[in-house]
Amino acid sequence: MEQKDYLAVSEQETPIGVLTLSVYQGRLCRIDFGPLAAKRADIVRWAAKHDLPTVLRDEAAACTDAADQLTAFLSGKRKTFSLKLLMKGTEFQCKVWQALIDIPYGTTRSYKEIARIVNRPKAVRAVGLANNRNPLPIVVPCHRVIGTNGALTGYAGGLGRKEYLLGLETKHGLESAANDSV
Repeated sequence: MEQKDYLAVSEQETPIGVLTLSVYQGRLCRIDFGPLAAKRADIVRWAAKHDLPTVLRDEAAACTDAADQLTAFLSGKRKTFSLKLLMKGTEFQCKVWQALIDIPYGTTRSYKEIARIVNRPKAVRAVGLANNRNPLPIVVPCHRVIGTNGALTGYAGGLGRKEYLLGLETKHGLESAANDSV
């Protein structure tokens, strides 16, 4: 008998290393830094916590749209995503993640600014924790959040990846602005 309820997963090679994508019923729900073999247990634990199927099926076709959009983004050819997302988290986390989606390409916000945006000005640390729990890095651009002093602070994928992503956006944002002014 075939299992009907599962998370479709697929690995994708990128300039920032292997990403493992997880899709449930056509909606991207998780991106992990690293190969499936290393992330399988984390994905299963996360899925169980959020009442999603814990059966993982390697199914590249279900992840094609997300993989294509991530490839275009990481090559500087795309600045936004048009994916169906399934964001699983607390109400506060989802508010923070929506505020992250609203940060324009090539710009940054501080944790303090995000706390103000979600009407919890004293919840700066909670914003940091919500960022850390973001299951959709890159697509929900937690890399665009920096310290109030401009420092690149924590990133689940590592500060090197955060620096790469911000550099990519700065480069392609400037190219876009130069092309717009011609």
